[in-house]
Formats: sequence, C-alpha cells, structure tokens
Amino acid sequence: MANHKSAAKRARQDLKRRDRNRTVRSAVRTQIKALRQAIEAGEKDTATARLRTTERSLRKAASKGVYKKTTASRTVSRLARAVAAI
Repeated sequence: MANHKSAAKRARQDLKRRDRNRTVRSAVRTQIKALRQAIEAGEKDTATARLRTTERSLRKAASKGVYKKTTASRTVSRLARAVAAI
C-alpha cells in the first residue's frame, strides 16, 4: 500500500488507466479477429471495410499509449497486405 499521498494518487490513476487500456485493447483485438475471419473467408468488400475501422481504432489506441506506435503500424501493415492478397 502507498505510504505517501502522491503514491496513493498514482495508484488510483494506474487502476483507472489499466481499466481503460484493457477495454480499448479488448475492442481492438475483437476488430482484428473479425477482420481476419473476413480475410479467411475471402470476403474482399467486408475485409476492406473492416480494415478501415480496425486501422482507425489501432492508430487511435497507439496515440493514447495503449499500444506502441510501431506495433500498431506493423499490425496495420500486415493486415493491409493480407486484405490486398485476397
């Protein structure tokens, strides 16, 4: 447990951020999963539409610090290549 007022505040902030990050990360993973299913099924139109929304949410999560920017860029790049290969 925190011994100082500032440490207690930091602990509270960490809990809030952890919950928010967990929610965002879960939502992004769900979108990626749906996109990969569309790619495997060979649905070009659906995959293209889902790629747009997935890329937007990934980049937004990276700007908020949930993901590193390079990780988000790498993931978007791989997904875009997979969609283009359909």
